[in-house]
This record gives sequence, C-alpha cells and structure tokens, in this order.
Amino acid sequence: MKNSRAVRNRFVFAAVFAAMIAVSNFFQIPTPIGVPIVLKNLFVVLSGTVLGSFYGGIAVLILITAGLIGIPVFVIPGGIGVFNTPLGGYIIGYLAASLCAGLVCGLPKISEKKIRPVPLIRLFIASFLGFALILACGSLYMMLLKSMTIKAAFLAGTTPFIIGDLIKLALSIPLAFTLRPIAARYINGEG
Repeated sequence: MKNSRAVRNRFVFAAVFAAMIAVSNFFQIPTPIGVPIVLKNLFVVLSGTVLGSFYGGIAVLILITAGLIGIPVFVIPGGIGVFNTPLGGYIIGYLAASLCAGLVCGLPKISEKKIRPVPLIRLFIASFLGFALILACGSLYMMLLKSMTIKAAFLAGTTPFIIGDLIKLALSIPLAFTLRPIAARYINGEG
C-alpha cells in the first residue's frame, strides 16, 4: 500500500513539475541585450534534480507531448512544426537536461536535509550539466538546421543565454537542496 502511494505521488509530482515548466514560460525578465531571461529551463533542471532521472524525464515528456498536440507550452505555436525551428533543439535539450541532472542526483532522500559538501557538489554538477546540455543541444540543432558553422551556432545559441543561465544555476542549487527532502517524504514513502 505504501509503495503504491509512493508511485502515485511520483507521477503526481511529475505532472506538477510539467505544469510549472509550462507556466514558467510566461514569465520573462527583459534584459538590455534583447534576449529575455525565462524560467523554463530552471524548472526543467529542477525536475531532474528534485525528482530524479525517470520522473524528471516524465515531467518533460508531459510538457513536450502537450506542446506537440498544440497546447501553448512553447514560446512559439506548438505542434510538430516546432522542430523545424531552432527551438526544437532546446526542447530536445530539456529532456536531456532533466535526465542527466536526475542521473547525477538520483531520487531524493530525507537525510539530505543536512548541509553536507557532497550533496551540494552533486547538485552543482547536476544543475551545471543540465543548463549546459540545453544550450549545447539548442546550438547543435541550430547548426544542423541553419547550416551554420559550429562557432557561429554556439555564438548564436549559447552566448545570449549565459548570464541568465548562471543566475538560474545559482538559484537552482538552494531550491533543489530545499525541495529534495520535502519531495522524498512523498515520492519515496519516507517519513
């Protein structure tokens, strides 16, 4: 009984994270360089660091599926056509980021409440890799889609986002550190 409740809660948390990722798309912070800071990739990375690889990946798959059937969860109109734009690479990166961050962190544990160096380093590595994967997938996809050189694609697909992603990286670590033990109470059946 307790195990089935934990499995149900994992899917509920995945759905909640999918909703947070979708809603975060509508909150943009303008910048002087013209590229707004969006919170979407912050929640993508958090889905992996908080829920682990499988359920973080499920959250992103729910988001991608919603977008592919036309629900407005992407910054441009959804549907399969989104993969004919550079955004398609970033969407692929969302899944890669959540899976990778979750693999590095694993499922959360209540014992992670105490501040210890190893869990914090693990969260930093997971979050850094998550943000880097989103940018790398987006840039590589742009290179293939637009027949650009790798240098031009990385300049266009990475450089405008670095400052915002560093800010989100700094936010993601304490957020994940705080949320992991809370999530562990519900998705692992602990506590």
